[in-house]
Amino acid sequence: MLVIPGQPGKDLCDRQLGVTRRDLLRVGGASMLGISLAGLLQNEARAKEAAKEASVPSQHVGGPGWGRAKSVILVYLQGGPSHLDLWDPKNDVPDNVKSAFKTVPSKVPGMDLTEVLPEFGKITDKVTLVRSMSYSPNGLFNHTAAIYQMHTGYTADKVSPSGQLEPPTPKDYPNFGSNIIRLKPPTAPMLPFVMMPRPLQESNVVGKSGTAGFLGRAFDPYYLYPAGDDMDMSKMDRIKIDDLQLRPEITASRLERRARLRDLINAGMPEIDKATAKYDLNEYYGKALGLILSGRARKAFDLKEESDGSRDRYGRNTFGQSCLLARRLVEAGTRVVEVIWPKVANSDNHSWDMHADLSKRMKTQAAPMLDSGLSALISDLDERGMLEDTLLVAVGEFGRAPQRGVSTSGNGNSADGRDHWPYCYTTVMAGAGIKRGFVYGKSDKTASGPLENPVHPTDLLATIYHAVGIDPGTIVYNHLNQPREMVQGNVVTGVFG
Repeated sequence: MLVIPGQPGKDLCDRQLGVTRRDLLRVGGASMLGISLAGLLQNEARAKEAAKEASVPSQHVGGPGWGRAKSVILVYLQGGPSHLDLWDPKNDVPDNVKSAFKTVPSKVPGMDLTEVLPEFGKITDKVTLVRSMSYSPNGLFNHTAAIYQMHTGYTADKVSPSGQLEPPTPKDYPNFGSNIIRLKPPTAPMLPFVMMPRPLQESNVVGKSGTAGFLGRAFDPYYLYPAGDDMDMSKMDRIKIDDLQLRPEITASRLERRARLRDLINAGMPEIDKATAKYDLNEYYGKALGLILSGRARKAFDLKEESDGSRDRYGRNTFGQSCLLARRLVEAGTRVVEVIWPKVANSDNHSWDMHADLSKRMKTQAAPMLDSGLSALISDLDERGMLEDTLLVAVGEFGRAPQRGVSTSGNGNSADGRDHWPYCYTTVMAGAGIKRGFVYGKSDKTASGPLENPVHPTDLLATIYHAVGIDPGTIVYNHLNQPREMVQGNVVTGVFG
């Protein structure tokens, strides 16, 4: 199918770019890609211009950790895990504050954990715990608004008193991963950004902050959401990547012949060449074709190539196998992977949103999956030498209230439940120059607030951008063509060695 460019700018969020997404030259068969060929072309062509913008020196450029990360894995603990019951336990506190779990030493003195993280306790010499995450809520006491802030660095326009938001829209601020792949596209023929195994979600608000927003859909993640509900622990065994392989009736040679036909057509139609010259179609069509023909992405998604021992080590559940797949994707050249906790934010069972039955749910469901999956991922990356240039961050949108049974967000809480608490919580960081066996910041006696070195979510995002060699203050243009800083935060240089 051949499409001749028409009137520019009508269907594009960022109209200043001129030629529209659907106006670009299309060749039949391009829809086999999970992200369209046109999307790939725009992604890489626009990344060239964006990289020039980001290369302008500023006060944020350079310093400890600058540009150490070739890739980023965000383990997003959607729902808000209790820091008091995992990585920041407190003793000598009232009974309704103290965790039901025993405090145990980890491999590093001063990095005590609770007993529900035995495997993580063995690898604390590889990580930094940031125990002073904190922000004051402004419509951010509930999940969706807080998730949006954590992923984009901005608060949304429409926030109700309960924190609920409108669904994703093209005017949203972009997910941090979309910003990264725009400025730092991968060099290998590989998917730039993969999000799995479920969408970001609270109630009926699905996917908010999980898109490229006003950057345009070319920078959306590749969404890997296997079929099955959140209690289906074997869904990763049923991964389908049909859009990353040739249809049975199209052989590799046939697709290559189709590419040569396209070149012949272009050679005879100089107006098309002129209209699309700035998109470097020949170069980027070749890369899109390479993604299909190389089989690199398909191979990375094939968990059956891993040994039974490796898969067991991560945990035979959705979270564990997602962590394993994250390692495989980064190894194959993916720039950003986001592993979202496999349970909708405000729900039961292994959700981190534990307003009731915290002791049972944490001990028997959520913590064992987190412990095996996260520990295996960090250890595996380190053993393979990948932790040197892979930044790993594990964090939720907030922590849980110090006092059990007390309402802080309007939710009901049982005596064995903790409500939402954005004033103090913990982030795990590792790799790409992050200090090993280190605690950054300090919480007060009841883990209610930071005593030292508070870190806002925007500071965490700024630190991620810094690690991949992107100035956090880089200007992006929103849907109204207004300049905005990528994030208004300070790089936490103290976490780097």
